[in-house]
Amino acid sequence: MQRLREMEENRCVADGSAVSQPGRRGAPCLGDDSSQRAQIEGYSGIYLPEVQDILCRIHSLMPTRYAARAASVSRAFLQSWRSHPNLALSNFDEVFGSKKDARPKDERTRDFITRVDGILKNHSGIGLKTFKLQIFSAKAAHFDHLDSWLRIAVTPRTEELMLDLRSTSAKYNFPCSLLSDRTGDSLQYLLLASCNFHPRIEIGCLRSLTRLHLRKVHITDGDLGCLLSNSFALELLELSDCSTIICLKIPCLKKLRHLGVLSCDSLQVVESKATNLSSLSFVVELHVRLSLGETSLIKELDRSCSNVAFYARTELPSSMPNLETLTICSIHEVVDTLPMLPSRFLHLKFLQIVLGGYKSSISDYFSLVSFLEASPSLETFILRVFPLHEEHVSVFKDPLVLRTMPEQHHVKLKRVTIINFYSAKSMVELACHILESTTSLEQLTLDTTNGVHRCSVNKSGKCSGMRRERLVEARRAFLAAQTYIKPKVPSTVEYNILEPCSKCYAVEVEPLDVKNCHI
Repeated sequence: MQRLREMEENRCVADGSAVSQPGRRGAPCLGDDSSQRAQIEGYSGIYLPEVQDILCRIHSLMPTRYAARAASVSRAFLQSWRSHPNLALSNFDEVFGSKKDARPKDERTRDFITRVDGILKNHSGIGLKTFKLQIFSAKAAHFDHLDSWLRIAVTPRTEELMLDLRSTSAKYNFPCSLLSDRTGDSLQYLLLASCNFHPRIEIGCLRSLTRLHLRKVHITDGDLGCLLSNSFALELLELSDCSTIICLKIPCLKKLRHLGVLSCDSLQVVESKATNLSSLSFVVELHVRLSLGETSLIKELDRSCSNVAFYARTELPSSMPNLETLTICSIHEVVDTLPMLPSRFLHLKFLQIVLGGYKSSISDYFSLVSFLEASPSLETFILRVFPLHEEHVSVFKDPLVLRTMPEQHHVKLKRVTIINFYSAKSMVELACHILESTTSLEQLTLDTTNGVHRCSVNKSGKCSGMRRERLVEARRAFLAAQTYIKPKVPSTVEYNILEPCSKCYAVEVEPLDVKNCHI
């Protein structure tokens, strides 16, 4: 038995059918105990069909890396590897290096190409449903092989195709012929990033395509229109950093529910004839003309641009009256105070406002009460601010009179979170108003940090960096909260004040004197 095991351990997969680990030329193919036992007992490694089916099912559920390793140590898994339904390949280690692999980058790149060649040439193509290829810092050496890799991977049974070249400029021309002649009939999800895509002539009818993501893709208005007109089942469309799109025209796609347009710098017009849009995500400026048809059906909006806070308060209640979820992000506003208006968001349940940047923004946080007053159904409110260059009046500098609106009452608001909470007087006033006017409040969280992951969950074991002046301000914010806000918290409300991690930020911050606390 020991001799048989040693002989098996010396066998290597020479046909490229398994992914080798970084720094190794090939992965050893180790026979498992059950296959060796079967050979010794006269079964020649043959499993009962039911057992083989179970093993294939288990193997199909493994991520690519672990499935390849399993194939290198088991004959049963090696057989199912050739029809593995999911392949996810990336050259991350080859580009960014690995502690266990000291070879030159060019050699690692050649090794990656060789391994992918071996994997795909030894894959039967049968049963392949998901193919993901991610290439960082794509070079001409990769482009020479991409066409052949895609032609092997994309079959009439392929359901998900993701090609992410992660390059700064699109140089590779995606072969649109792959999606013609019924090859794309089963395709349900298509993601292309950093390539040229011109599907006007060769594209077929993508009758099963439900999700389409294009990121940093060079595609003309006409080509995109041709693609969309052949995608009748489309439910989700997201375009990100596609700088060649000027006029986005969406045909009458009855199943389209979500539209996302993010940072397409040349975009001037968005026209949609889709009749059932209910979710929008836009990172486009207000000067982009939007013609979205029946906007009363829209229930979820995520909008990022300049002056969006003022726009949202003054325009959205009438143009999108049935909003239930609203997220707005603004780095610049022409006004520093929002007006109180009679218009209302009658159905809004979730509101997130992100403010701040390097230009002027709303400085009177108390004026955000205008949103709360306009949203009688609101249950969750999140405010995230970023440090500004403009100075804000500290509550410690002018603590005598805090503004209130005693006549206002919020009866459904349950959860409030303020991220990057600091000692600005108007922010303290906002928190106090919420406590005094909300009878339904269950939780108030004031986070004096930027809200990112802490050392307890970060792989590095450290919190994200904070400048010393932000640490000092976090101390002021904590003191402001304890002095002016905590005494107003009812016993029925869960109150959380989050400070910078004392372990990661054990800096010499002197104890603060309330009299000298000012911004």
